Amino acid sequence: MIKEIKKIGVLTSGGDAPGMNACIRAVVRTALHKGLQVTGIYQGYQGLIDANFIEMDTRSVSNIIQRGGTILKTARCMEFKTPEGRRKGYDNLIAAGVDALVVIGGDGTFTGANFFSKEFEIPIIGIPGTIDNDLYGSDYTIGYDTANNTVIEAIDKIRDTAASHERLFFVEVMGRDSGCIALNAGIAGGAEAILLPEKETAIDDLIPSFRRRCH
Repeated sequence: MIKEIKKIGVLTSGGDAPGMNACIRAVVRTALHKGLQVTGIYQGYQGLIDANFIEMDTRSVSNIIQRGGTILKTARCMEFKTPEGRRKGYDNLIAAGVDALVVIGGDGTFTGANFFSKEFEIPIIGIPGTIDNDLYGSDYTIGYDTANNTVIEAIDKIRDTAASHERLFFVEVMGRDSGCIALNAGIAGGAEAILLPEKETAIDDLIPSFRRRCH
């Protein structure tokens, strides 16, 4: 028999991404509109283990839609990778009367949620929030578009200095094992070459191309 959900918990985990606060706001206000109670969990999975909870209402998410980062904070949590840590988090949720979770984060966040849900049969919805855009099934994760635009703005400024000094600049961007930001920002910024983690490229392979473009 499926248990009726009366209270949900919401957390952000892993690296922060632009748009997380807007997502928190949407989750909280939608849940309240549907007659559910909402518990905010500070510092991601670490907050589950530490029972770092706060009851949220409409005013809790006022004036946050335009803010960067995450009002619920975030943290890496090695203890949650252990069965004992996850058990502690589950016990804290039950004690707080939380029936289901909404987790906002990336690959590591979803991996933890998958283990947690299977071990304790607690309903979990994952919302992809990562600038890396590396979650299967998502065209654009929360934060990815903003990250691209931020990189392009930075490249435009760097190009002015590169042209002034007649030098070649290498620009390194985030993305971990995903080259989505590098590829799209590189194309939009007019990069001479783009190195991606999905395809190994040696510096020596780039030199002939650079030489051709410099003459």
